[in-house]
Amino acid sequence: MTAVETLDKLQRRITVSVPKAELIGEVDARLKNLSRTARVAGFRPGKVPLAVMQKRYGPSVEAEVLQDKVGHVFYEAVSAARVRVAGMPAFTPHEAAADADAFAFDAVFEVYPDIALGDLSAQQLERVSCAVDDAAIDKTVDVLRKQRRTFVERSGDDAVAQDGDRLTVDFVGKIDDVAFPGGSADDFQFLLGEGRMLPEFENAARGLKVGTSVDFDLTFPEDYQGREVAGKTARFTLTLKRAEAAVLPEVDADFAKALGIPDGNVQTLRDDVRKNLEREVASRIGARNKAAAMEALLAVNAIDVPRGVVNAEIDELMAGARRDLAARGMKDADKLPLSPDLFREQAERRVRLGLIVAELVKEHELHAKPEQVRAYVEGLASSYESPDEVVRWYYGDAKRLSDAESLVIENNVADFVFTQAQTTDKALNFDEVMSNG
Repeated sequence: MTAVETLDKLQRRITVSVPKAELIGEVDARLKNLSRTARVAGFRPGKVPLAVMQKRYGPSVEAEVLQDKVGHVFYEAVSAARVRVAGMPAFTPHEAAADADAFAFDAVFEVYPDIALGDLSAQQLERVSCAVDDAAIDKTVDVLRKQRRTFVERSGDDAVAQDGDRLTVDFVGKIDDVAFPGGSADDFQFLLGEGRMLPEFENAARGLKVGTSVDFDLTFPEDYQGREVAGKTARFTLTLKRAEAAVLPEVDADFAKALGIPDGNVQTLRDDVRKNLEREVASRIGARNKAAAMEALLAVNAIDVPRGVVNAEIDELMAGARRDLAARGMKDADKLPLSPDLFREQAERRVRLGLIVAELVKEHELHAKPEQVRAYVEGLASSYESPDEVVRWYYGDAKRLSDAESLVIENNVADFVFTQAQTTDKALNFDEVMSNG
């Protein structure tokens, strides 16, 4: 058996050879098989002489056979040596080959690292939790009311801009007495107090009476999206043309029916809101705890990662970034020049973590059990109108089911890490959880 040579931490080299007679025999066999269907001018199908086939197709068939044979011999050799190959090997002719009866090649490749899992017992982990209380339900119901609000125009002494109002304004902005693009508008509408406008703009509008104007200075942030005005101070004139007060619907049977409760029962609506919030909170809390567990794994397992696998992960991240930009409406996103270095750190982290998790799953048998996957899928399906259809949708596609299994495995790993580390529990309030995305 040919010895495997160590070139670097994860880089290896092995020399493999293919007998020329074996190569020639396979080439002839493939050419004969190809001649049965090949269309060559002057010859009927199946009657093309082998010499003609050799002249026309020989070089490409020889390259194909050589690639197949060398690859087969290579994988037999590394399998016998019990080497776990990472990525694709690079083949080059072996310069010192003395055997005239064989083709020899050097195969340079990477291997996966041997992982001795680190000790988690000294890791300090904080496991967070959150209870959905009546205050959280009230706040969510208020959000639903705002989404269905109507507006009534203010008049008389009441015609003064207040937080929550929908305002219609004209404004003109100038920098050094010169108007700038995007700095002026007529009949512009916005909701006062929701933070969609810069603070100076909202402060100037707040308390302004319909039909009056105000002048004020506004300094654009240094990171403002309009680069031509970022960091500069403009002088604005703002005129309030209309102020409309928000009118929220009452939480009654009509409101409940509008939100899909057939009998209009308000308590049923609140129960539904609670279930949805509990699912969302559980998802966010789970993601946060999982992230903490994965950081602990990375902290105690410093391993080298194969460059080829990292580069493949970079390609995936770049492709994903381009798809995301295209979905956001960017033209020619697929042609956007992106530097691999922008994604290298993330790719290395993902590959490293993937290898560590795989080793942990294998060593401690943290695989996803069928009943765990079923419970996970049914939990996801419970938020839909037809849960059974959603369950069938998952189980009807191997890729979707595999994704669910992967998430269950991640949950198993996170639970295991928390049992091994020094863990403290911390209860978060609803606003803390929801404000952190």
